[in-house]
Amino acid sequence: MSTVPGRFIAFEGGEGSGKSTQAALLADALGAVFTREPGGTAVGARIRELVLSPETGELDPRAEALLMAADRAQHVAEVVAPALAAGRHVVTDRFAGSSIAYQGYGRGLPVDEVAGLSRWATNGSWPDLVVLLDVPAAVADARLQRALDRMEAAGADFHRRVNDGFRELAAIEPDRWVLVDGSAAVAEVADAVAAVVRQRLQLLS
Repeated sequence: MSTVPGRFIAFEGGEGSGKSTQAALLADALGAVFTREPGGTAVGARIRELVLSPETGELDPRAEALLMAADRAQHVAEVVAPALAAGRHVVTDRFAGSSIAYQGYGRGLPVDEVAGLSRWATNGSWPDLVVLLDVPAAVADARLQRALDRMEAAGADFHRRVNDGFRELAAIEPDRWVLVDGSAAVAEVADAVAAVVRQRLQLLS
């Protein structure tokens, strides 16, 4: 087992923020394990299909939150915790912040209860750094020029609440979260992310 501590970095943001692209780029630069939620495990892939498929229709917000927590529990147990224990860095496209923003702020569930559910599901595993990619709604809409999944199609008011929630989470915990403008070109955003990782975690020196 490596004696070098693995660092855990999560990318968060609304639909069309570019977080999936930037998370993959950072993972490659760090030689890190790259994963995602929902769907970072075989079990998670089945949950992802259920949660995101338009064919699922309406889900009770609590059922949705529990499904996301189940995905997260398996994700941490199977991917995140073993990699960190082996000294590997882990970069994930979404983590608990998404549940708090989507099911808490977006769906109207109690934010503290959603956060507590994720802490229980992960046995307290939490990212060392959360990179929030923030883009104007018009930019996000322009990037989503394809068939929308169930969450993406939830409506403008829902996504406004989600994005407001993300910004509030970043403001509440500035030592862990950092907001990066995701509206620039991919390379420019990647440079900004690298600078943050270098400053906050002393990586990519």
